[in-house]
Amino acid sequence: MSELQGSDPNAKAHPDHSGHGSSHPVLEEYAGGSIQAHHGYIPVWLLVTYAVLFIWALYYMVVFWGGLGPGRP
Repeated sequence: MSELQGSDPNAKAHPDHSGHGSSHPVLEEYAGGSIQAHHGYIPVWLLVTYAVLFIWALYYMVVFWGGLGPGRP
């Protein structure tokens, strides 16, 4: 009988420790819940894209913005 008194059928088997002591919520809601945001990771393909675009920008700056400008030989 003592087992049934302390059990809650709607309780989770494992407590939720997703906060880890921080004051920020795991899931943030905006616009009445229609937009949800959470802290995640940046995909590797996006980081590679940023790196390639940065290298291309340096190349473009050196090749096309150097020298005398319009009318150069």
